[in-house]
Amino acid sequence: MSARILYGKEFAAQIKESARLEVEKIKNNFGVTPGLAVIIVGENPASQVYVRNKHKTCEELGIVSEVVAMPEDTTKENLLAKIDELNADKNIHGILVQLPLPAAIKAHSDEILNRIDPKKDVDGFHPVNVGNLVIGNPQLVPCTPAGCIEMLDLAGIEIDGKRAVIIGRSNIVGKPLFHLLLARHATVTVCHTHTKNLAEIAREAEILVAASGKPNLVTGDMIREGATVIDVGINRIAPKKLVGDVDFDAAKEIAGAITPVPGGVGLLTVAMLMKNVVKAAKLQCA
Repeated sequence: MSARILYGKEFAAQIKESARLEVEKIKNNFGVTPGLAVIIVGENPASQVYVRNKHKTCEELGIVSEVVAMPEDTTKENLLAKIDELNADKNIHGILVQLPLPAAIKAHSDEILNRIDPKKDVDGFHPVNVGNLVIGNPQLVPCTPAGCIEMLDLAGIEIDGKRAVIIGRSNIVGKPLFHLLLARHATVTVCHTHTKNLAEIAREAEILVAASGKPNLVTGDMIREGATVIDVGINRIAPKKLVGDVDFDAAKEIAGAITPVPGGVGLLTVAMLMKNVVKAAKLQCA
């Protein structure tokens, strides 16, 4: 029997509708319209697509969207000054610096991201927000792992008491997801490039999350029968072919539920960003 396919589009639509209703409440209760500023430095084509998508979604939900386009040769000092300006702007509740930055300032990415006011850090990358997540007091949480949890909830898949395995330990997905699952009373194992017996550990998972960035790393024989498989990987293996970290065709014959790539968790990331902008606006109105 084939697995239930967890299509991101339907879950993203529910999250966005919930965010739209919250925007209306904030407008009515506080007389404030949530605002997002996205800074894009240079003309990376993929980054431009992502920024347009965020801008369009903001407009759909009634969120003020400001795109700050800065030239490729922008200095670190100029970029930090722009962030300071947005930190002080009471009409902007969320600030996002689109990555990757140009080569000349890429080495300063951490310093640049850390300049964002933690209350406006809608990517959830600031050390203050990371620390809050670790101690069990989450404020603004990275969008992709938060989307994984939201998808499980909306799909009616229980987390409490389950054995979860995450393959990947990045600061963007693996580590925050560990803390989110732990907070929901899952027993969580994190695997990585130095893990021995990866297949054996993966087979223990009732919830298996693949976030390694390696195409088709997870094969069918690594999946426990009936497990929920969340594939966060997006790997381009040909000009027009994207695959995840999971061998989807083999996995769907064994798993109980599985996300496709493309069309899975990735679609929830922008929806969760909107949810973070709304949350940031609430934090600043409180």
